[in-house]
Amino acid sequence: MAFPTTSHSLISRALPIENATRYAMYAFLVIAGSMLIAVAGQIKVPLWPNPVPVNLQMLAILTISAAYGRNLAVATLLAYLAEGAAGLPVFTNGGGLAYIAGPTGGYLAGFVLAAGITGWAADKGMSRNPFKLFAANLVGALVVLVLGALWIGFLFGSEKMIAWGIGPFIVTDVIKAGLAAALVPALWGLFGRK
Repeated sequence: MAFPTTSHSLISRALPIENATRYAMYAFLVIAGSMLIAVAGQIKVPLWPNPVPVNLQMLAILTISAAYGRNLAVATLLAYLAEGAAGLPVFTNGGGLAYIAGPTGGYLAGFVLAAGITGWAADKGMSRNPFKLFAANLVGALVVLVLGALWIGFLFGSEKMIAWGIGPFIVTDVIKAGLAAALVPALWGLFGRK
């Protein structure tokens, strides 16, 4: 009996059909995805005096979301946030509720929305086409930047919103969106275009 799904994501095609095995793989993928995001957050370049460094989290989030589909991607991001809120050092500079309320809080909230946007695009079959996926990734990245900038503005004043919240990240996020848009369609080639 096939597991009913409306998702056209890469993972939904690659997983086993049996329900028990499939759900065990979902749990594994959520944990593995949240760990990958945590590791990607540790690969960072500080931008003094900006309190938010450039890192590889956006690349990891967009790639995972395009491969997983919306529901699994959002579950992965929520697990990542829960791990960090519980005090595990999964965020770029630590963990805990105080960290979430700090300068990166808007970006963290945006990560969940970006996962939903790119994951939705994957569910609609757009993860096979690098141009459509790139467009979805750009929308997700823009949401992250806007929420991050709004939170920076709330904490440090509106004059810092563009200078600290968006400016340093525009070029790098476009590059990350492009890399994720190239990587996931290539992975489709490995698993076949069912």
